[in-house]
Amino acid sequence: MIPGAVFMSLLAGALFGVFKGVALVVFTATTGASSCYFLSKLIGRPLVFSLWPDKLTFFQNQVAKRRERLLNYMLFLRVTSTLPNTFINVASPIVDVPYHIFFLATFIGIIPAAFVTVRAGIALGDLQSVGDLYDFQSIVTLFLLGVLSVTPTLMGNKGKP
Repeated sequence: MIPGAVFMSLLAGALFGVFKGVALVVFTATTGASSCYFLSKLIGRPLVFSLWPDKLTFFQNQVAKRRERLLNYMLFLRVTSTLPNTFINVASPIVDVPYHIFFLATFIGIIPAAFVTVRAGIALGDLQSVGDLYDFQSIVTLFLLGVLSVTPTLMGNKGKP
């Protein structure tokens, strides 16, 4: 939610390594998103309605349509960034996304992006060329994180025709 979050994620990677850096970034990003959620729940309704009336109507319709599998939908939004994260943070309480679903989707959904930025922060110190950012281990790890983050959606659709 704050300007420069990507740079702080890069710095977390350079200072703390992959595991601690990703954990720190995910924890702080989820905490920040949760703060936005609760602030919006308390005082944000008029602001969100005035800034994004069309987007809010679209989001409200999508949430209502996907109420049974709302976690899957929210996870999809976080992983793909279909809607801006700032909008998701402030609009979710207004369209009645329960906090536990918002929290889980945020926590799990930002792991792939956090991994990429933290890894980039580590790589920046040793960077000789752009090709150095794309080693086989990074690509496989990123692929596995992506598969893991959409697994709930894939498992939920098994019973559907």
